[in-house]
Amino acid sequence: QVQLVESGGGSVQAGGSLRLSCAAFGYTYSSYCMGWFRQAPGKEREGVAAINSDGTTSYADSVKGRFTISQEYAKNTLYLQMNSLRPEDTAIYYCAASTTPGCSDGIAVSLNSWDFGYWGQGTSVTVSS
Repeated sequence: QVQLVESGGGSVQAGGSLRLSCAAFGYTYSSYCMGWFRQAPGKEREGVAAINSDGTTSYADSVKGRFTISQEYAKNTLYLQMNSLRPEDTAIYYCAASTTPGCSDGIAVSLNSWDFGYWGQGTSVTVSS
């Protein structure tokens, strides 16, 4: 059974940084794609960043240049380094894993939630101005 466990959320002032981690149990990171999604109060869940097994990454326009997704196969862990945080980054952040190879065409990685079948419980990020 696949289990994804996020950690690293918290409260930070605008301009600060946080690093989220996602430990996977029962899932091999070398399979398909992994991603980070977020959901702010009153808003729909949106894709933030994703990475495929070859290391190809994709980012939402709103976080390009500020967030970096990475994975460490030896620890079966996914990371999201978030710099220059803004109040609009406040949300619950979810780690997700795909179940099909259709999550990436080799050039880009999907940021659509329907391409990811496994989800963590989420970790809260609050950015104050």
